[in-house]
Amino acid sequence: MSSNSDRAVASGLWQDADFRRLWIGQTASQLGESASLVILPLIAVLTLKVDAGQLGALRAVGQAPILLLSLFVGAWVDRWRTRTVMVLADLGRALALGATAVAALLGGLGLPTLLLVAFAVGVLSVYFDVAYQTSLVRLLKRDQLLRANSAVEGSRSAAQIGGPALGGVLVSLLSAPIAVACSALFFVLSFRSIARIRHREAMPERSGRPPRVWRQIHDGVRFVIGDPALRTVGLASAAYQFSFAATMTAYLVFLPRDLHLSGSAVGLALAAIGPGALVGSLLAARLPGRFGYGAVLVSAAAVGDGALLCVPALHGPPTPAAVTILLLVAINFVFGTFGQLVNVTVMAVRQAVTPAGMQGRAAATITFVGMGLTPLGSLVGGFLAQQWGLRTALLVTAAGMMLSPALMAVSPIARLGRELTHR
Repeated sequence: MSSNSDRAVASGLWQDADFRRLWIGQTASQLGESASLVILPLIAVLTLKVDAGQLGALRAVGQAPILLLSLFVGAWVDRWRTRTVMVLADLGRALALGATAVAALLGGLGLPTLLLVAFAVGVLSVYFDVAYQTSLVRLLKRDQLLRANSAVEGSRSAAQIGGPALGGVLVSLLSAPIAVACSALFFVLSFRSIARIRHREAMPERSGRPPRVWRQIHDGVRFVIGDPALRTVGLASAAYQFSFAATMTAYLVFLPRDLHLSGSAVGLALAAIGPGALVGSLLAARLPGRFGYGAVLVSAAAVGDGALLCVPALHGPPTPAAVTILLLVAINFVFGTFGQLVNVTVMAVRQAVTPAGMQGRAAATITFVGMGLTPLGSLVGGFLAQQWGLRTALLVTAAGMMLSPALMAVSPIARLGRELTHR
């Protein structure tokens, strides 16, 4: 595609009022979701005085819907208009968090209620996340999808980095109930923006009685397994997420204990992933069309995942803390840049090879396969750190992340060219 064509596609994308409304709503929703992941645990700690075990249970309950419901949600979303799913998910989360704020102000908030709210927000977030990925395919032209994914995933990454920081600031500056009410306002903003989308989606065709949900799930899983590109994406995602969860378990202990970094220094190092992700989103709009989707996917995954192999080589004192922090910032920036380049490019590939009526189920199946091993990965990372020490565990688990680009390199994905064949 020529540079003039690129500019024309980008210009047409941002001139599309419905895409702008979706982008604003999705960004606000991701910011509210990321902020709530910090605000709810802080309410539990500061207001309810829970212990570490109870806090762990709260976080697990909020994450459980990804594993329990992703496949069901994918089948359900394929049968409904994504705009309807997203606005209902936004409204539900706003009401749940608003009720939490009221209960906290009135002194009636307990741990059981907070567990219920965390689970409800997690369920509705699964619905929203699957729906917004599917909505792009139904809303835009095929030649706009790569740039649209770049914009949407860039804002999502920024929200995931900035949201927790925003949540912490809100709780620090305001009371916890007011902070959770502010988080609810992001979902209200998302609701108002997405509800104004004018494009009327064509409902998926239904012939007679709709198939049972288990049949739909089975069809989605079979489709992903049967397609070489999607099968590879699922396997590579599972290998990456398992190893990354194990790596982060050792990583977050390694920085303060072995490198003797303060909490603020750790936060600064991790924050570098955010700007890197924004750069990666920009690169994703151009590099696949220039060098080919397969070459970009394999090389970006190798560079991004390989960057974390540098972390075990770092040492604490007598190395000056400023030098260590600077090196960590550089490592995390590279990891964020190339990791986001992979994320956006993979989404474009998935959307291209998946028929419109299967988009939700394909997205949900890959999410389920990729995220399903993360709890086990975290446990393995902790076990290895206890048995082998933090530095060795970090080296082994980071090396495990290289299995993801290796799987892509020996698959048909590596041969994808500069243009994708859409179904």
